[in-house]
Amino acid sequence: MPREFSRTLRVGEQIQRELAQLIQQEIKDPRVGMVTVADVEVSTDLAHAQVYVSVLGEHAGADQAQADAAVAALNHAAGFLRHELSRRLTLRTTPALRFIHDQTTEKANRLTALLNRTAVTDKRSPE
Repeated sequence: MPREFSRTLRVGEQIQRELAQLIQQEIKDPRVGMVTVADVEVSTDLAHAQVYVSVLGEHAGADQAQADAAVAALNHAAGFLRHELSRRLTLRTTPALRFIHDQTTEKANRLTALLNRTAVTDKRSPE
């Protein structure tokens, strides 16, 4: 009987929870600001983890430089965060962390605005 959730998914969810706390409480770099850990994808051998983060305060790419700076700061602190994760998790090896800017919320907001604009123009035009 197969498991409902694979081990990589469970480890990814645990890493997501722990990283959210660590970033909020331990990272003092002002470039990081308000960061949300959106998702964590762990490789099948648990050696690497891609951490998708979104930066609060982004408005349609206006603060892309701020988001890039936050991701760069997190990638710079990846060794520290990995060490702290190893202290909190009971894994044989702690995955190497790579932070990536998650743009799905920006894209979703842009699509919603386009759909709303289309709906308004459809109501105005006679059929």
